[in-house]
Amino acid sequence: MNLPFFQVDVFGGAPFKGNPVAVILDGDKLTSSQMLEIANWTNLSETTFVCEPTTSNADYRLRIFTTQGELPFAGHPTIGSATALLAYGLTPKIAGMLVQECDQGLVPLHLLGNRIFFELPAPGYAPLGEHRLLDILAAIGVHRESVCNAAIIDVGAVWITLQLRSVQDVLDLKPDINCLAQATTNCTGLTVFGLYADGDSALVEVRSFVPGDAVPEDPVCGSGNGCVAAMLQRSGIAPSRYSASQGNKVGRDGRIEVEFSSDGTILIGGVSAIRVQGSISLTP
Repeated sequence: MNLPFFQVDVFGGAPFKGNPVAVILDGDKLTSSQMLEIANWTNLSETTFVCEPTTSNADYRLRIFTTQGELPFAGHPTIGSATALLAYGLTPKIAGMLVQECDQGLVPLHLLGNRIFFELPAPGYAPLGEHRLLDILAAIGVHRESVCNAAIIDVGAVWITLQLRSVQDVLDLKPDINCLAQATTNCTGLTVFGLYADGDSALVEVRSFVPGDAVPEDPVCGSGNGCVAAMLQRSGIAPSRYSASQGNKVGRDGRIEVEFSSDGTILIGGVSAIRVQGSISLTP
């Protein structure tokens, strides 16, 4: 059995500078165990499987797997999968947008020229206890006085989110991945950001770490940037739109665009490009 296969470069500021995701169509032909096996084999941060929707309100259903298991939602796989589907010939039910069904629920995507934006699921917040914060800071080598804001934010993916006092503090992080894995138990991982000075091309520099899923550092993370946007929005310091930079420390040049609708909905988007297209064989 052969299934259509794509590898999409998401949020890249240049070719091969974004975050790759593997996208496999006709996912209903596979079992969950096969999906996990394939995701483990592609060895990317996420591999997605496009299935038939279970509701008429959606254009398709997406199942998202890391090498370790299934996720209810993730950002760059959402945009990469939509890019592959449009290239394969999917016609949206509503002009100018797609609706993705996933375990998190229905996620609207807006098609704006060569960019795709998804509506971030409504964020949920929980306090980050001081003891756990100190464990995380010890794992990433940061002093307590460098932290401006901290919370656990749930957007389908659950990120411990920290704002540090400067971009340089973010870039200087040298995490102990084993210690960080213990400190981020029961969460997707850790996202850290700092604000650039006025006049820079990006508002924030972001880094995301997912040690529990064998991803020491995620090159460019949609859901992590969603949590950054949610924290900025809640703090009252978010402009109506901004761009974020991510991937500097792992040889990437990620660019994420963030917009805030008048009703408070957060839109996360950017460009993506198909780098590999063909089929994947399940024949022994």
